[in-house]
Amino acid sequence: MYLDGKDITGGYGGSDIIEAMNLSVDQGETVVIVGPNGCGKSTSMKALFGMLQIRTGQVSLAGADITHLSPQDRVQKGMGFVPQTQNIFGGMTVAENLEMGAFIRDDSDIAATIEEVLELFPVLRQKYRQAAGELSGGQRQQVAVGRALMTRPKVLLLDEPSAGVSPQVMDELFDRIIDITATGIAVLMVEQNARQALEIADRGYVLVGGRNRFHDTGAALLADAEVRKSFLGG
Repeated sequence: MYLDGKDITGGYGGSDIIEAMNLSVDQGETVVIVGPNGCGKSTSMKALFGMLQIRTGQVSLAGADITHLSPQDRVQKGMGFVPQTQNIFGGMTVAENLEMGAFIRDDSDIAATIEEVLELFPVLRQKYRQAAGELSGGQRQQVAVGRALMTRPKVLLLDEPSAGVSPQVMDELFDRIIDITATGIAVLMVEQNARQALEIADRGYVLVGGRNRFHDTGAALLADAEVRKSFLGG
């Protein structure tokens, strides 16, 4: 697996939130993390991105141990992360947000990447010179994902990308996530909209109490009677 977290235990202060957790995603694959509120979904994402001090376990990227790297160093290695909130610069235009996303790059091909983002999210072309904070919730999420793509990541971590958007916008956003993985990028996302997320997932993890409870293909989890009853509303 391109990004692999093995037997990760960690949390905040002296309290462990996730215990002996295993998560992985390969290039060109969409993997979804679902489960009840408070089960450790976002915490597990932060552990993989280096925002959480893990007590035991290992995180590797392309076969290299990155357990002790900072988030900034992980971005340099090819990881992108879109948090659930505070994920754009509201006072800056869409253009400025995308340009800020390329802060780690020293090449001259930034304009080409911006064009790729605008092709992926056409509404951002229309809003290009508008302040990002004035956009709708769904459009702001597109800015956030687009800004993360500006680093040209090999792995993209998305924390609740559909939070606060309408069902129609969620469907459109999930379609764009499919497009992103089709380019070879690995996508790992946390989602409360479990059923819809598993429908587009190659694989899924169901977390309960900070531990792995189920792990299978998206289709198999959707078909599992216990998963449907306990986590998908029947």
